[in-house]
Amino acid sequence: MTPAEIHAHFQLQRQASREHVDVPLLVRRERLLRIQKMLDEHGPVLAAAVQADFGMRSPLLTEVADFFVLRRLLSHTLRHLGRWMKPKKVSTPLVLQPATAWIARQPLGVVGVISPWNYPVQLALAPAITALAAGNRVMLKPSELTPHTSAQLAALVAQFFSPDEFCVVQGDANLAALFASLPFDHLVFTGSTAVGRKVAQAAAQNLTPTTLELGGKSPCIIDGHCDMKDAALKIAHGKLLNAGQTCIAPDYVLLPRGREGEFAQAYAAAVARLFPTIEGNGDYASIITARHHARLRTMLQQAQTLGAEVQTIDPTAGKPVAHTTGTLGDGVSRQMLPTLVFGATSAMQLMQEEIFGPILPVVSYERLDDAITHINAGPRPLALYWFGQNEAVRDDVLQRTVSGGVTVNDTLMHIAHDHLPFGGVGDSGWGAYHGEQGFLQFCHQKSVLVQSRWSMGSLLYPPYGPRMERIMALIRRLL
Repeated sequence: MTPAEIHAHFQLQRQASREHVDVPLLVRRERLLRIQKMLDEHGPVLAAAVQADFGMRSPLLTEVADFFVLRRLLSHTLRHLGRWMKPKKVSTPLVLQPATAWIARQPLGVVGVISPWNYPVQLALAPAITALAAGNRVMLKPSELTPHTSAQLAALVAQFFSPDEFCVVQGDANLAALFASLPFDHLVFTGSTAVGRKVAQAAAQNLTPTTLELGGKSPCIIDGHCDMKDAALKIAHGKLLNAGQTCIAPDYVLLPRGREGEFAQAYAAAVARLFPTIEGNGDYASIITARHHARLRTMLQQAQTLGAEVQTIDPTAGKPVAHTTGTLGDGVSRQMLPTLVFGATSAMQLMQEEIFGPILPVVSYERLDDAITHINAGPRPLALYWFGQNEAVRDDVLQRTVSGGVTVNDTLMHIAHDHLPFGGVGDSGWGAYHGEQGFLQFCHQKSVLVQSRWSMGSLLYPPYGPRMERIMALIRRLL
């Protein structure tokens, strides 16, 4: 779209949202059922588009990582939407009785969504589904790094929705900047912290509230008494899903000193179990672009130069080996071997930035206090993972750290819980969505008080004097 076309679509949705403020339950449900129908009928086309964008990513991986999440979201939202929409009654203080009061949950209006490339269907449609459930109109700007998927989304949304309900805007980063500057009633952005700051600044010019999901360096703490094989398998799954291109993937491991060799062997065995081969295996996704691939290789080269021990894991070899090139698929596939980095320090790029690839630094610690100090010295992460059996230690970690969310004795799974809000804190973002929390994020909660004809409020009217002193003394005793 041209800038003029984008502004025209925005004005179309804005006018529709103002003319039809009240959006009945049946209309909202019907819009969600259209998305469900779109996924059911055109899921294979979307999965093929995702595979074309990545170069190597099987339709089954997209089914698990994108469509399954969306189907659960739709099912949960359709089941609970009627209850979520109902006004919430609140009790009235004695001094205001017999007035009645409630909180009305109204649509905000037009919600903008800027979605990323790593889960290009799920992270585009999930916030759109919740915003539509809340009665809003939606404009979606998907990533330019997944052009096939973005084009399919644009075509399908245009087929199933009128432009004043839901539309897709395609374009590059300059168009995304224009999109973020529109005076939306709410704006959702998923991506890097650096770009999130720019989006927040653009939205602030219009006082547009934002939900920012920004990722970060999510730590994984291994306690000295955990089952190392079980922990390594779950860490490998969380790290290597989509080849590490996941906002809540474990970004580094904090490991008791002296257990480095044990963890490396357990992690290699886990990789072999999950991915018997790497190159040509559609379950193991490609790095999205050659530029992202080159960035990861540069990180490894710098870490080696600064003294880190880098081990790559080829599952056909059955064990970690010293890093040489560390990559496969330097051509079209861009598939990178799972890699462990021991002796990582804060001077290294891979400990300063979110990695977003299959590289896992391992930082050794002497005492739990050291691990917690390390976490708290950096920006607050989007996710935190802890593996162990001692509930007292677990609770100590939970009480002394702050993160967007936590999974204990697994990775990623808190995002799949329908009743848990998902979002970041500090540099990892703000605002939360999923379930009723997401519904409320896209609602205006309007306070309503209905005064009774028997109201005693006139007793507080001036002129003030001795009578008012007696009334206020009585009220103080009642409070």
